[in-house]
Amino acid sequence: MRAAILEHGRLTPGPWPRPVPGPGDLLLRVRGCGLCGSDLAKIAAGAADAPAVLGHEVVGEVVEVGEGTPGFQAGDRVVAAHHVPCGVCHYCCRGSESMCRAFKASNLDPGGFAEYVRVPAPNVRHATFRIPSHLTDEEASFVEPLACCVRAVARARVAAGDAAVVVGLGSIGCLFTQLLAREGAVVVGVDPLAERRGLAHARGAALTADPAEAARAAREVSVGRGADLVVVTGGGAAVLPWAAALVRDGGAVHYFAGGDGETLPLPLAALYHRELTVTATYSSSPAALARAFWLLAAGKVNVEGLVTHRVPLERIAEGVDLMRRREALKVYVTP
Repeated sequence: MRAAILEHGRLTPGPWPRPVPGPGDLLLRVRGCGLCGSDLAKIAAGAADAPAVLGHEVVGEVVEVGEGTPGFQAGDRVVAAHHVPCGVCHYCCRGSESMCRAFKASNLDPGGFAEYVRVPAPNVRHATFRIPSHLTDEEASFVEPLACCVRAVARARVAAGDAAVVVGLGSIGCLFTQLLAREGAVVVGVDPLAERRGLAHARGAALTADPAEAARAAREVSVGRGADLVVVTGGGAAVLPWAAALVRDGGAVHYFAGGDGETLPLPLAALYHRELTVTATYSSSPAALARAFWLLAAGKVNVEGLVTHRVPLERIAEGVDLMRRREALKVYVTP
């Protein structure tokens, strides 16, 4: 089969062994896969286990059902996530499923930038959903990224009436805007691009601003106290002092994405005297995936228009370049 293979910091189409499903597994013909910011980070870093096939926002059609696999049949249209925790270890029992050793070791075989993907048995049981007919493939591909946002919002403990600033209004920022508004927060969307600010406003942001106006907007929606929460969707460690200046005393900054920076450039004195909290979440959980699937299937989160570019597998490098230049909000890759 064909796949986009990561080697030497580039995705290059080439041959890859077609996976064979075992007991409890599913074999999917990939219908499409979203290109994620974390994929771009792995490409830039050069994966340590290269050659590799990336892609984890997978929508596919079941073509083979492994022995003893309940609940699915050939022809089913499904969305499948890549990581699954054990559910019983110390990490899982304390809400840190993405730190579970089984979670870190699990994956689709190979990634979604391929013609076929094997979904391992644990992923079938806990992270695979049959797509209802009213959801398009592209809409369903948002289950995994939305689940990551669902888990982040839960960890941030947002309360009704809170002022929340979302920094970066790509597809992830637009998902956060909707989730935080659903929790009753007053949302300020921040991005240098006017078009992206418009998307966030249409999805529930009370105010939008470019970075230079973010502090004023945060004060405006919080009666002068500053934001209760700032969600950073990109920019690395360098953003932290600026984000901390937006939050009220006792407020929180949540890092949704990693990025450049070996240290956090925030004085301990500021963290201590202002009682600031810096949190982060990595990936999702089975409960968050189920919640995200329901939100999309029930029409509670709007992802229409978030996919702005579509490329075939053979031209995936073009999609990578579009996202790096911020010309694409979201790229959807089809075999």
